[in-house]
Amino acid sequence: MQHIGELLLSVLPKERIKTRLIDLVAYASDAGFYHLQPKAVVQPVSVDEVIALFQFSLKHQIPLTFRTGGTSLSGQSITDGILVDLSQYWDKVIVENEGKYVRVQPGVIGAKVNHTLKRYGKKMGPDPSSINSAMMGGILSNNSSGMCCGVKHNSYHTTKYIRFVLPNGLVFSTEYPQDYQRFKEECPAIYQQIIHLKAQITADESVRDFIRAKYQTKNTVGYSVNAFIDYDEPLDILAHLLIGAEGTLGFIAEAVLETLDDYKEKSTALLYFPDIYEACKAIIPLTVSGAEAVELMDRASLRSIEHIKGVPDILKSLPESASALLIEYQANTQEDLQLKINQFFALAPDLKLLNSAEFTTDPYQQDFLWKLRKGMFPSVGAVRASGSTVILEDIAVPVAHLGDAISDLQVLFKQYQYDNAIIFGHAKDGNIHFVVTQSFNTPEEIKRYDSFLKDVVNLVVHKYKGTLKAEHGTGRNMAPFVATEWGEDIYQVMKALKELIDPQNLLNPGVIINAHKEAHIQYLKDLPSVEEEVDKCMECGYCEYICPSRNITLTPRQRIVVRRELVNLRDKRAYQKHEELLQQFQYDGMDTCAVDGLCATACPVEINTGDLIKRLRRESHNRFANNTALWVAKNFALAETFAGLGVKIGEGLNAAFGKNSMRSFTKVVKKQIPSFPLWSNQLKTTGKTAILKQHDALSGVVYAPTCISRTMGGSVEKGKKNIISTMAAISEKAGLSFIIPKQIDGLCCGQIFSSKGYQDAYQYTSNQTIEKLWAASDGGKLPVMLDISSCTYTLQGCRRVLTDANKQKFDALKVIDSIDYIADYIIPRIQHIKKKKNIVLHPVCSLKKMGLQQKFIKVAQFFADEVTVPFSAGCCGMAGDRGFLFPELTASATLPEAQEVNACGTFDGYYSSGKTCEMAMSEAVGHNYESIVYLVDECLEGVVG
Repeated sequence: MQHIGELLLSVLPKERIKTRLIDLVAYASDAGFYHLQPKAVVQPVSVDEVIALFQFSLKHQIPLTFRTGGTSLSGQSITDGILVDLSQYWDKVIVENEGKYVRVQPGVIGAKVNHTLKRYGKKMGPDPSSINSAMMGGILSNNSSGMCCGVKHNSYHTTKYIRFVLPNGLVFSTEYPQDYQRFKEECPAIYQQIIHLKAQITADESVRDFIRAKYQTKNTVGYSVNAFIDYDEPLDILAHLLIGAEGTLGFIAEAVLETLDDYKEKSTALLYFPDIYEACKAIIPLTVSGAEAVELMDRASLRSIEHIKGVPDILKSLPESASALLIEYQANTQEDLQLKINQFFALAPDLKLLNSAEFTTDPYQQDFLWKLRKGMFPSVGAVRASGSTVILEDIAVPVAHLGDAISDLQVLFKQYQYDNAIIFGHAKDGNIHFVVTQSFNTPEEIKRYDSFLKDVVNLVVHKYKGTLKAEHGTGRNMAPFVATEWGEDIYQVMKALKELIDPQNLLNPGVIINAHKEAHIQYLKDLPSVEEEVDKCMECGYCEYICPSRNITLTPRQRIVVRRELVNLRDKRAYQKHEELLQQFQYDGMDTCAVDGLCATACPVEINTGDLIKRLRRESHNRFANNTALWVAKNFALAETFAGLGVKIGEGLNAAFGKNSMRSFTKVVKKQIPSFPLWSNQLKTTGKTAILKQHDALSGVVYAPTCISRTMGGSVEKGKKNIISTMAAISEKAGLSFIIPKQIDGLCCGQIFSSKGYQDAYQYTSNQTIEKLWAASDGGKLPVMLDISSCTYTLQGCRRVLTDANKQKFDALKVIDSIDYIADYIIPRIQHIKKKKNIVLHPVCSLKKMGLQQKFIKVAQFFADEVTVPFSAGCCGMAGDRGFLFPELTASATLPEAQEVNACGTFDGYYSSGKTCEMAMSEAVGHNYESIVYLVDECLEGVVG
């Protein structure tokens, strides 16, 4: 038989077919605890290509599984067939009817939908904790709900229209009246059987009532059989059966959702109770008082987050039996919000609280509290024993019985020795999640989980008449127990439906309908111990949306998955595959990692995959390479001179032979020598600066122009000053003076060495720089300001490589960014400005990591009437000089942001705070990005001395 990759060329072009070992390994895992390696990964861009894939699947009898964000938890987005990745090309979102509806494709992130709706004061109904990473395909196909939406506003109830493709290749949309008749004519067997199944269900009042009762609470077990009761037209029934079908009945190409009001005013509080029973007793009164969200957390779950910077101090001193409720009230006006808060305080005396309630209306503090709650599952996973697997179960019981059910669960935890189990969830809906960790390395361990799960099933279904999967979908995890929860008659309806729509069982087989009684303990994921920088990862995928290489090679999660597979292959002595995977990891995992560290800001446990890549780069260098880097560090002034000369020569060649001469030349050389950097037309020499190195600054700062600013700090716009002169100009207009260190030549933050893993060179450079800045700042009396944010961040984080003596100097130094300088020194001293009308910002990675992004935005808002920060703004992939070496990384990383910016029209200015990032964005957008220092200079009209 031909290789599957060759066969797929009849359907898709080569660049959208992935069959290399590293691709198959990378997509073998999702956020759940199951593992299947696909035969191929494909990326269709149209409905026609999806139809062709259905035909291919049927012809070759190879299953298809659709996947978007890969944040599913029950094993429904993995396959040993063909994995259809929709995360890259299916990301349209269109607001309709002034925000009343929103049209989405499956590959758009849920948070982006809400961001697009925000200007209309709307949001979508489902609000899963993974909304920043989860995509609409999964949100719809798993019938997602979440924190506030309950049952009424989940995916099923807020979906108005669906356009879908059936396995037979036919396409229908509930938006078009003619499709109802066409469905009847083109799919007569399906049409008639749906009518028959509806009649079968509705004929029996007890069955109908049972179904209705089951959906009064959250329920994602099996198919959404309430569609047979809620709708009359077979096409409507089928369309709503697709919601929650986990990709087993068809492909949802597009959906139109009804939106909800996004209340403007919100007040949030974390309430602490002496035990979980008292917390559960408070749920109904809080709900009646108008709380939109009531989130339960037991003591163990609180313990998993108490190490995070910024958490309330009380967390560490709570008694062992304590628990908490995160509650939020929402309203459209302050008056209405206060009424709800008053209702809370009216009932508060009846609640057994450990402390008085403290509400916050600060959006940033609220976001932090919700980040803690949303990141609880991965945070708990991070405290697992190395080599063990994280198991998240998701049940719902009547709220009145929640305390008893939790008590019974805790008995099971003790019985099966899950000593570190934790419980949290959406208490308002009686929906709780519980997490246990264990390895699956022995038959005994697998048997332990099997017995535990069966006892949980018995407890939830028979004792409490609850549901086994409230939110996370049936997947493989609960497939053997669908009949247990629903009864044999309704299960047969579900089974008949699957056989009717997908008679060959080629669409996500094994999910929801699975005859194997031990499906829940098959294909279990192994999480072997790997490098300490990333070993805590439990593969939730929260990091993926923010990674600059996500659409070209690997994401942070996938890099870690590959590292784990390398361990498995080594342990199995599969040396040939190990070597193949290791070689492919060089480019996909190492070369195209920007090591920007943004993944840590999205990760609930702050795993920085870039730290691992830096170490691997460091370990890959030989003695000659390290010695060469150290020589450059010791002679950096000379290297700086040559760099400036090179830029000057390049500019001269462009002037003599045409503006693209250097780019064309370096492109040709790069084809022969891949490591040769690609020229950018944004490169401009700094030129001459008429800045005196002042020594009488009494209230100013030490300004240390970065090496990039000293060598290529010129502006591409004719007549504009270089960055150093512009910094001097705004300081003068504000009546400020500054010192430039005498020994500025050769001064460097060390980022160029750190990012490449040249540890000795980085250590030498850092120590030299701290010594020079210590002297220039008069022993730390004056703050030190840098004009590129990534350099500021690097210098602020260099303490670990300093000598003991220099650590003391470092601790006394105050290193600030140009954003701090403008906000804290310039703005307070000026009165008269001429604002720009509308500008757009690109916040560089370092600003986010230093916590300066909001300050950056506030600075921009001081100088402009309208400030836009694109939702897609992320790492540009330049990573200092990596974009010169791997320009395809930068092109891929900047594409979404560039498209979003250009879709907004033209702005009066484009600003950032890092030269190489500005270069990357300028090339991507087609407009000149420059330092925000230029915005300040152009807007200043008067000064106050």
